[in-house]
Amino acid sequence: MFLIRNEGDPKSILSPESHQAFLQKCKDYIEILTQKGQLIAAQPLIREGRVLSKNDTTWIETPLNESKEVQVGYYHILAKDLDEAIEIAKRNPEFEYVSSARIEVRPIKTKEITTGFVYPK
Repeated sequence: MFLIRNEGDPKSILSPESHQAFLQKCKDYIEILTQKGQLIAAQPLIREGRVLSKNDTTWIETPLNESKEVQVGYYHILAKDLDEAIEIAKRNPEFEYVSSARIEVRPIKTKEITTGFVYPK
């Protein structure tokens, strides 16, 4: 799983032409991953929402802090191992257009070893 993170909203300062070029490169990246059978899903996240937490018995709901690092999207990919996933992530267009871009690359647990429970796909 790739978790795409940016600080603030850096794409808001892109010119319309640069923004369209970025979107086209994302589309091309997605098409290549799809053709190689490496993509399960990819979606941007809308820049609104809430952060939910709990303190003892009290639920706390706060708005996202857009000025700090925010998760802006994800890619669910297939890779043979973490090294291959990292190489795939390095080609993501986010790095070309957003200087604060970070991609968290993490394996997804599909089964609980102790109980045998298999997570839905």
